Amino acid sequence: MWGHPPVHSVNTVIVTVIIICEVGFWVLLARGLALRYLAKMPRAGAAVLLMEPLLEVVLLVVTAVDLRNGAEPDWKHGLAAVYIGFTVALGHRTVKWVDARVAHRFASGPAPVPPPKYGVARAVHEWKVAGQRMLAAGIAMGLLQAAIWYVGGDGGIGSLRMWQQKMLFVIGSNAIIAGTYTVFPKREPVG
Repeated sequence: MWGHPPVHSVNTVIVTVIIICEVGFWVLLARGLALRYLAKMPRAGAAVLLMEPLLEVVLLVVTAVDLRNGAEPDWKHGLAAVYIGFTVALGHRTVKWVDARVAHRFASGPAPVPPPKYGVARAVHEWKVAGQRMLAAGIAMGLLQAAIWYVGGDGGIGSLRMWQQKMLFVIGSNAIIAGTYTVFPKREPVG
């Protein structure tokens, strides 16, 4: 009765922490930008924005502790690794993207420059975007592999391997999409 909590309640904690990290990311982003542009406190805003990586550290620690306490690796642990990988690789870009729009809207900043639409410039843009997504998938794969080594061959690592396969798909599909802009560049309409 007073023993260890059931495994499903621990796994629910991981999903809850993932949700808290995602909500926390957007809350910190909104507060940081509000301090920067509405309250005219750029240093305080920057300090709040610099707290965002702590969310990934918390998720990593919770996941590692859960696995260390004997939880069977499942899709939730894989999702945590993927979330961390994508946040690490794409979080800064997201902050910059939102920051440029808020600066334009509330602080008379320059209008954000849209991505190029045609030719080589568009292909280069697509490769940059694909590269960031492929980096995110690569980080996730590395974290998944670290979890596999951490659990050891005796643990049920099938779900972690499944997430690695999904990340390979992300890498391949992004390379194909960017490649099509290189092989078949979008041409500017005449007239």
